[in-house]
Amino acid sequence: QVQLVESGGGLVQAGGSLRLSCAASGSTISINYMGWHRQAPGKQRELVARVSNAGSINYLDSVKGRFTISRDNLNNIVYLQMNSLKSEDTAVYYCYATLYSTAFWGQGTQVTVSS
Repeated sequence: QVQLVESGGGLVQAGGSLRLSCAASGSTISINYMGWHRQAPGKQRELVARVSNAGSINYLDSVKGRFTISRDNLNNIVYLQMNSLKSEDTAVYYCYATLYSTAFWGQGTQVTVSS
């Protein structure tokens, strides 16, 4: 089992920045991927960024060049630095971690970008 606690969401103007953090606890030694999904009202949840325990990184095309994911394996924390935020980035952001074939989710943090 893995528990995930997120922080760092909020309200920001377009063009601004936010940093999300997610701390994992529990069976962290076996975690493979950690990352972030988001879900906007009326839309499906989508993968924003993920990083494997070996350092392999994937991004959603629309955030490439603006968002940066990083991972502190020693402390089991994953970060999402979001720059040049746009109104279309407004969503609930969910941290997730994969343990073997199971995904664990955080409670979600709201990110609202005002135009």
